[in-house]
Amino acid sequence: MRIPPSPTGPHLWAAAVLALPTWRRRGLLVGCGAAAALALPPVHAIPLLWLVLPLLLLLLGRADGWRRAFATGWWFGLGHFSLGLYWVAHAFLVDPLRHGWMIPFALTALGAGMGLFTGLTALLAYGAARRGALARVLALAAAWTFVEWLRSWVFTGFPWNLLGTVWMPLDAMLQPAAWIGTYGLSLVTVAAAGLPVLMLEQDRARRGAVATVLGLLVLAGLGGAGWWRLAEATTETVPGVRLRLVQPDIPQNVKWADGMRTDHLRRQIEMSRSPGFDRVTHVVWAETAVPYYLDVDQNARAAVALAAPMTGVLITGAPRRTPIGAAPLEVWNSLFAVDAQGGIVASYDKVHLVPFGEYMPLRALLPPAIEKLTAGSVDFSFGASRTTLAIPGAPPASPLICYEIIFPDEVVGPAARPGWIVNLTNDGWFGLSSGPYQHFATARLRAVEEGLPVVRVANTGISAVVDGYGRVVTRIGLGESGFADSDLPVALQPTAYSRWGALASLALAGVSATIAAAIERARRRWSDG
Repeated sequence: MRIPPSPTGPHLWAAAVLALPTWRRRGLLVGCGAAAALALPPVHAIPLLWLVLPLLLLLLGRADGWRRAFATGWWFGLGHFSLGLYWVAHAFLVDPLRHGWMIPFALTALGAGMGLFTGLTALLAYGAARRGALARVLALAAAWTFVEWLRSWVFTGFPWNLLGTVWMPLDAMLQPAAWIGTYGLSLVTVAAAGLPVLMLEQDRARRGAVATVLGLLVLAGLGGAGWWRLAEATTETVPGVRLRLVQPDIPQNVKWADGMRTDHLRRQIEMSRSPGFDRVTHVVWAETAVPYYLDVDQNARAAVALAAPMTGVLITGAPRRTPIGAAPLEVWNSLFAVDAQGGIVASYDKVHLVPFGEYMPLRALLPPAIEKLTAGSVDFSFGASRTTLAIPGAPPASPLICYEIIFPDEVVGPAARPGWIVNLTNDGWFGLSSGPYQHFATARLRAVEEGLPVVRVANTGISAVVDGYGRVVTRIGLGESGFADSDLPVALQPTAYSRWGALASLALAGVSATIAAAIERARRRWSDG
């Protein structure tokens, strides 16, 4: 007679976790979700994923129905998004008398609402593989990827903190995004980090340890492929283009103050014309760096033209409005290219606006006390479409304003492929929190996915030039005031991801789900036999 093996330490530990009362298990899930958020920028405590995702999978495997499975994922997501997005509260403190009271409601709603996505993730994984540990790992990875893609467009989309961003400190680990995108990076991360659950669910930990090592080897293989790609990387730059990034570090609570707007504008002009200005061809300012309507204010255009090089242009953010006297009044969050004569040679209106920040969705149904966070009582209007701008003296550019850059597959218009991405933003709303670091991480990943350099200028930071491999060429840190000069890296050949977009990631998720289903069917047949 075969004697069953003795339970191992990990197995006994798993039994102790499963024996916890319901309220403690929920607290554990919230804590695990919060710990997973620490793997994101700027902390990058990546090893924590190998502790918390197996616990999520362990508890999911003991769910006794669809509702319990969904709740398992929701509690995890509540902790994950509440901590990962805590910095949103800073925006309400810019004008605390008007908006401070909304902080607890906004953060609670955000954490609970985003938790619905992790609840759906757990539900899908549970439906595909209820008991088999390996199948459940692959099913969770597939579901995680699918739901990350889903939340990039549901309810206007909010694909913030995709799990693939945990690898930002390692340039080599970013390179697979050129083939499988950030969604694909999330898939392999969840799969590899979830494999230790096999040690928790088996009486012998050796098989689980072997599987965990194999998962790490897969990640190492991807990193090796990324290292090989970087070894062949070019450092070529566009001839005749010299950029100057200007970061004034103007606090958001005084940015629009009536008595200070002229001083803010003058300061940015002086910074732009600092020594070396005669060698610069293009000056780049941040989102709404000009606090005047450039399209109708000739005096403002004449002033900002002083910051435009004679052989190039100033690229800046500024609001745009309907002509004076026209009704109804409409306002756009816009980007302008202004030459040294004060002429507007190119412009773009932001297409993807921030709900509650730039406009109020369902405004007619909300009480008057709830206002958008940005200045003014008029909602911003949506731009017509994504476009490619012809920039005098430089390659055509894809303009993106603020968080438009967080959306994979939406950073390049349908016209001819641009030579670079120019991203103007204002992270001054979020202070010295993790938000600006997370925002910058997404910009770097868009560069890798598309093979296009990204020129990012933020009011308070982080401003940088990033090449098509996601490498930082020059950078101005968060909370710093200054300027940085840089050549413009050349665009790479179109990447696989730039051609196929999220289809590559979703196909990988489909393969993972198919393998999970096959393993689950085989396990059930073996059990029945």
